[in-house]
Amino acid sequence: MPLEIKELHIRVTVNQPQPETDSSPAAQKSEGKPDDQALIQQCVEQVLEIFNNKTER
Repeated sequence: MPLEIKELHIRVTVNQPQPETDSSPAAQKSEGKPDDQALIQQCVEQVLEIFNNKTER
């Protein structure tokens, strides 16, 4: 026997965003650690190498 829903109530609670401080994770990520910068540089080099290989074909 099918079940029919005639009314649906949805309640949502949204938290207020916290004010950002200098010690927030977003601020720390923007500085970047040397290891992070090296990893990003390696990724960029690999992507450029792939693009160059595709254009040579």
